[in-house]
Amino acid sequence: MHSEMNPWSNNQTVDVDRLFAEFGIEPIGEVARRLPEVPSFMRRGIVVGHRDYRLVVDAIRNRTPFHVLTGFMPSGLPHLGHLMVMKEVVWHVRQGGNGYVAIADREAHAVRGISWEKCREYGKEYLKALYALGFQGTTYYQSKNDRLKDLAFEASTKVNFSEMTAIYGFGADTSLSHAMSVITQVADILFPQLDAGPAPTIVPVGLDQDPHLRLTRDVAYKLRMFTVEDRGEYVSVRSKNAPEEALVAVHRAFPGSKKYAGHVDIRGLPMGQVEDTVREIEIAHGGFGFYRPSSTYHIFMPGLQGGKMSSSVPESSFGFYESDRSIKKKVMAALTGGRMTLEEQKRLGGEPDACSVYLLNLFHMLEDDIELADLRRRCESGELTCGQCKKETLERVQAFLAELRDKMDAVEHLAEEV
Repeated sequence: MHSEMNPWSNNQTVDVDRLFAEFGIEPIGEVARRLPEVPSFMRRGIVVGHRDYRLVVDAIRNRTPFHVLTGFMPSGLPHLGHLMVMKEVVWHVRQGGNGYVAIADREAHAVRGISWEKCREYGKEYLKALYALGFQGTTYYQSKNDRLKDLAFEASTKVNFSEMTAIYGFGADTSLSHAMSVITQVADILFPQLDAGPAPTIVPVGLDQDPHLRLTRDVAYKLRMFTVEDRGEYVSVRSKNAPEEALVAVHRAFPGSKKYAGHVDIRGLPMGQVEDTVREIEIAHGGFGFYRPSSTYHIFMPGLQGGKMSSSVPESSFGFYESDRSIKKKVMAALTGGRMTLEEQKRLGGEPDACSVYLLNLFHMLEDDIELADLRRRCESGELTCGQCKKETLERVQAFLAELRDKMDAVEHLAEEV
């Protein structure tokens, strides 16, 4: 089935309801409430969906290992639109996750034609921002990671071009390098489990990146030696491509189990315990033992002029080192949810949900929920004019960027070492 979604497009719209219904993404609300600390991006309805996030919530609650990974394509300088994913990764690291960030220079070179030199230049800026926000963990460039390339080759044995066409719409004119960059992203998502051991892995992404997650979950499943199935009265461990000695090891690991041709049936034990033991046996016999990756999905902050925030539309966003004059011009010219006249604004109030300035505060510039609620109240009551709101927001933006730039300058040496 064609996904009808291009992860490389700058101008697409995403049908959230269709994605949830057709591809099995679940609303985040119920599972998020189980977190010891619910972050603002979940409380405020920015992160809206997930796949298998319960595994990660359990790891956070139980203080057991988990990984968090995301990647950035260095096709330009980082800007406001990249902040959400960066914050999500840093938050998960602070909850105990092993952090991984890939600079997707192979993707930028294949899809955007960016030179390797420029990829390095842009990539360093992404890394500076991440370190400035508090990231701790492993960072790498795809082109420099040989273990990643080997994993990508292994992953490619489980994918054919008909699947690429169904998921991404690839055709006869699609370059092989583009297809290779997709397989490299599959390897990126699985790499933390190769590097630090199998564990639940959370990948925070925008909704438009879901095709990569669907493909990777399928590949992770195909790379397993065994499937473990709950049959009600017993748990069945079935060989997919396991050597016979691995199946024998499964049988021996569970006294009283019954071994048949191609599978072992186990009674009296919970499925989770069986899965953990089987995973260890698989790894001991040369397998990967991958967990299918989990994912969270955030909505997009609209551009300052409405529509999607994009590097190809300079007025829609601002960079972290952009001049104060340019940032002031963009914020003061931003599209608002205000009324046509001052009299109407005072009488009817503004519409914050349709206002890029209010959403800038909701996504990034107001950490305190009480302050955000007060901003919304002042807007809807007509107490606050759009001009005053822009001035207040500009002050927050300037303070935020001044602090971020100082921190980015202080961690530049870390970005140089990657």
